[in-house]
Amino acid sequence: MPVAEPPTDPDLSTAHPVGRGKVVSSYVALGDSFTAGRESIEALRWADRLANWLRAVNPELTYANLAVDGATSAEVLEQVPQGLELNPDLITVICGANDILLTSRPDVVGYEERFSTILERLREGAPEAAILTTTAPETWHFLELRPRTKARLVKALADLNAVTRSVAARHHVPCLNVAGHPGLTDPANFSADGLHPSSQGHERAVEEIALSLQAHFGIQGDFQGGHV
Repeated sequence: MPVAEPPTDPDLSTAHPVGRGKVVSSYVALGDSFTAGRESIEALRWADRLANWLRAVNPELTYANLAVDGATSAEVLEQVPQGLELNPDLITVICGANDILLTSRPDVVGYEERFSTILERLREGAPEAAILTTTAPETWHFLELRPRTKARLVKALADLNAVTRSVAARHHVPCLNVAGHPGLTDPANFSADGLHPSSQGHERAVEEIALSLQAHFGIQGDFQGGHV
């Protein structure tokens, strides 16, 4: 459900270019449950759909979804070495929400350090790769939360997103803006828990992500099959 956010850094769209019409050879997805999906999802996860679209152009595509349900940024950092072993030329890395949701005392400063380290290591290990990240929703409309809890989460998630945007810009990584996206108010985009994407939510997410990959990197794929 993300929507592409224009680069705030004027050099962001040209830094580490992979070239117009780039055919991806190896795609690695890192992250938490947004990318890993949940057992309740019967259809393909958004990263699986993206890999299929890329594979339609390059049948030899190597793809690995290393995301783990419940992963914090510290655990996503641990996914990086295995991801780099696949020599990816496309990497999606989305994390941070669990750093807020799984604790009553979010450590946004620690998240900034960890997320910066993640992007540093990805840049060092795959300097020519296209790397994409996103912000997190700043509220969930279909979760039953007490007013004080909701206010605390909204503030913490807004702080987290500000850090994500800043760190991504420093490392010349495009960042999609999720907060405020109209899809977040559509219950059909969410599973029964009100937190994780439904099958439709995964479809909406991959459409927006594919658009951003085309806009920033010129990546080729059978995106027309996904209504992109």
